[in-house]
Amino acid sequence: METRRLRLLVELSRLGSMRAVADELHITTSTVSQQLAVLAREAGTTLTEPDGRRVRLTPAGQRLAGHGVTILAAVEAARLDLDPDAEPAGALRVAGFATAVRRSLLPIAATLARTTPRVRLLIHEHEPFEAFELLAMDAVDLALTYDYNLAPAVFDQGLEAVPLWEVPWGLAVPRDAPATEFAGFAADDWIVNSRNTADEDVVRTVASLVGFTPRIVHRADSLDLVQDMIVAGLGVGLLPMDEPTLPGVRLLPLTGAQVRLRCYAVTRCGRAGWPPLALVLGLLSAG
Repeated sequence: METRRLRLLVELSRLGSMRAVADELHITTSTVSQQLAVLAREAGTTLTEPDGRRVRLTPAGQRLAGHGVTILAAVEAARLDLDPDAEPAGALRVAGFATAVRRSLLPIAATLARTTPRVRLLIHEHEPFEAFELLAMDAVDLALTYDYNLAPAVFDQGLEAVPLWEVPWGLAVPRDAPATEFAGFAADDWIVNSRNTADEDVVRTVASLVGFTPRIVHRADSLDLVQDMIVAGLGVGLLPMDEPTLPGVRLLPLTGAQVRLRCYAVTRCGRAGWPPLALVLGLLSAG
């Protein structure tokens, strides 16, 4: 059973159509179909079946695709193991959210420039859902993602996630706001992230615990912009407790349900042994 054919099955399971697999791997749809037919003969069972004008995996195809993720990761690990002591060198593509880039990647970039100049970081700022898509397409080698303890992420079986750090979040309100508890802002407008729904899920969860439904009015990606909007009197929102705030913003700790943002280093299964990636993962974990 050739691993290149097995990869086609795994990609079909992920993407849902032969045309999408062909576009992803820059081959023809007929090639995908022919190679999957050969794989079915090698496996001794039917792997796909018609689904209207498309195809879908049979139960056997789904099971083999699940095994395929593990098999392909093991093959990649075996390839890397042929030269485990190789000096780290090459360009490492990283997708990460802004806070992780500032907190974790920029110090590492300075360390690499000083100690291992042959390893270069190529940094792309992305929200988690975008970073996961880039990992799936093999467009990046490492993703720095986040979730909240009240809105936990579910990681794909083809990914490995290493927890890095956690930060408590609090409620950011105008400096002169009279209320000091979450429930005291039930009548206020709320500001949430425009590119991720996780903090909105957290706001709605905490609000439900204290008996109200938040009125989500504004959406902003930049935490600095969120602060500017709070100072302008446009609403309230969640912000990290360990970051400085503008003079017109007051951060209130949450006294009921605690909210913590959790950062992860995420890679495709079997890739963590690649020397440049192993080096950076070690530096991230040490930090």
